[in-house]
Amino acid sequence: MIDVAVLVISSKICSGEVDDRGKESLCRYLEDYDLRLVGYEVVHDDREIIRKHLVNLCERENPRVILTVGGTGVRPTDWAPEATRDVIEKEIPGIGEAMRAESLKKMRTAMLSRGTAGIRGQTMVVNLPGSPKGVIENLATLLPILDHTVGKISGVSSGKR
Repeated sequence: MIDVAVLVISSKICSGEVDDRGKESLCRYLEDYDLRLVGYEVVHDDREIIRKHLVNLCERENPRVILTVGGTGVRPTDWAPEATRDVIEKEIPGIGEAMRAESLKKMRTAMLSRGTAGIRGQTMVVNLPGSPKGVIENLATLLPILDHTVGKISGVSSGKR
């Protein structure tokens, strides 16, 4: 079982203006794939706040994977990729490229997503889009390589933990 933390990036959810429409489906999806949710936080769309929460999640919860949700687009408030790059030690650009390629088959605006992924210590951070449907679709692209990647990051050559 892989420990996963989720960081939702949305000032509107954080301030109570809108409900977190994707939490229930995301939590159910993670559970269906034998992934254990060890943290779930909602933060404002602010690069420094996102950065601090990513670092705290890595150090406090020590998950194998952190999924950020939202903040990957082209709005002036979208800072997830930059905050992720601020905290990771190694970038894994192929994950973002694969998610965009798969999403482009369904939606032309997927090319506007700037999400990436990377490694901090033994934790992989992956940026997902903000829409609940986009989160699930992008996770479907990520899941086939997740166990192998977590194993490699942990230093297990076979990819098995």
